[in-house]
Amino acid sequence: MRDLNGRGDRCCINTATLGYREPIETTAARIAEQGFGWITPWRQEIDETKPQAAASAIRAAGLKVNAYCRTAYFAANDAAGRRAAIDSNRRALETAAVLGAPVLVAVVGGLPPGSRDVDDARAQILDGLAALQPAMQETGVRIALEPLHPVYAADRSLLNTLDQALDWCDTLDPSRDGHFGVAIDAYHVWWDPALMPAIARAAGRILALHVCDWLVETRDPLQDRGMMGDGVIDLRRLRAAVECAGFDGPVEVEIFSRLDWWARPADETLRICRERLFACC
Repeated sequence: MRDLNGRGDRCCINTATLGYREPIETTAARIAEQGFGWITPWRQEIDETKPQAAASAIRAAGLKVNAYCRTAYFAANDAAGRRAAIDSNRRALETAAVLGAPVLVAVVGGLPPGSRDVDDARAQILDGLAALQPAMQETGVRIALEPLHPVYAADRSLLNTLDQALDWCDTLDPSRDGHFGVAIDAYHVWWDPALMPAIARAAGRILALHVCDWLVETRDPLQDRGMMGDGVIDLRRLRAAVECAGFDGPVEVEIFSRLDWWARPADETLRICRERLFACC
């Protein structure tokens, strides 16, 4: 396993960790000041009609862009809704390219409102992902399928295990051209009894590694993620397995924490993120 050894150039902050409280230029400057070398911004922070401004601010801070978050949900109750999702995701790919992000993270969505048809929703998602391949080729941006914990299946993601994500990669990219890969988020996959063999299977397809921790007494499954070291995930073992499978990108902190870390000063959160990355990951 690579030794992080205090090196910020191997570490990334996903801007969700700071709660989207400040303009992207301020956030980027803070991240750089704390010694991180990489940033992953979210779409609500970027004006996609003129993304060059955000790209310039990130470059001015001296940061590299690890990825761009995230896709719109794909499944809908009508054709117009499905087309709108594809259009939105095509725009996200174009924005990612301007920002210099090699990867767009896909959080694929759950059931359309009022639906109980899981199979149809998953088929819609796969069709929507496949429809983005021309835009992926034009922009050079890859899509990282991120499986989410099953607690989010109804509304946020019907993609729930790493093996399932790899099956989708095999369907969408059977020749392994590299257009589709996976994002492995510790919060979402740590519980999976098939995780370690799935990580080995993912060799050549791992595009991102996200870290945080799972608190034993989680108060909100969406917005009460733990700081690394405060929960139950063996983050060193996870990172070692991912790197053994060939991943050599930055380790990315992504903490949704309305009840704790978002309420603290941003510089304090970043400082502790840095300390815990080196101590726990």
